[in-house]
Parts: sequence; structure tokens; C-alpha cells
Amino acid sequence: MKKHHLILITLLVWLASSCVQKSYKKTIIIKLTVNHIKDIKTVGIRGNGTPLSWDKDFPLTPLVKDSLYTLTATVNTGYKFAEIKFTVNGEFELKERPNRRLVFSDKDTTYYNAVFDLEK
Repeated sequence: MKKHHLILITLLVWLASSCVQKSYKKTIIIKLTVNHIKDIKTVGIRGNGTPLSWDKDFPLTPLVKDSLYTLTATVNTGYKFAEIKFTVNGEFELKERPNRRLVFSDKDTTYYNAVFDLEK
């Protein structure tokens, strides 16, 4: 009986450890051009995966007010990509269209350039 318990426990430990997805530390540098909107108060990004959320903007910093915004973030992820959309003044871009797909580079840093409300 003890032998069966030992085998069962060993099997459960092995299964539990093999289910853990390896995560990677990735730096993401995003540049967003916004040149056709007036009276910009906030520019943000929403998406899946920490630190992003679909419920709340993660703010971008202006490089050139009312035209170029940036974000540099370091994340730990086990995924190869994230789905995102940008916002201006809390309003989503690309309404009724698919989300953007930010594919992480195999290297440590991913660069992503976009134009607000314009698909690549």
C-alpha cells in the first residue's frame, strides 16, 4: 500500500512540475504616432497580459506632444505575443476590427511602431 502511495505522489509531483510554462523577461519599446487627433489629453494601451488590462489604460508618455508617444516596459511572460489596442482620451482605436498582435522578439527587446487607428 505504501509503495502505491509513493508511486502516486511521485507521479503527481512530476505532472505538476511539467505543467509550469517557462517565462521570459522581455523589454518592450513602443512608439505610437498620433497625428490626426486634436485636443489629446491621454494616450494609453490596453491588452492582455500583465501589466496590461482591457479595463484600464496603461499610459504612454509624450515624446512630441500631440503626435508621438512612447512606452518602455519590462515584463515576465510565457507567451510569444500579446493582443493590444491603443486609446486616445479613453477611446479605443480600430473599432469593429481585430486587435493588434504584438509579437515578442526572440531577443530580449521587442520594438513596436504603430500609427493610431491604422493597421500595419
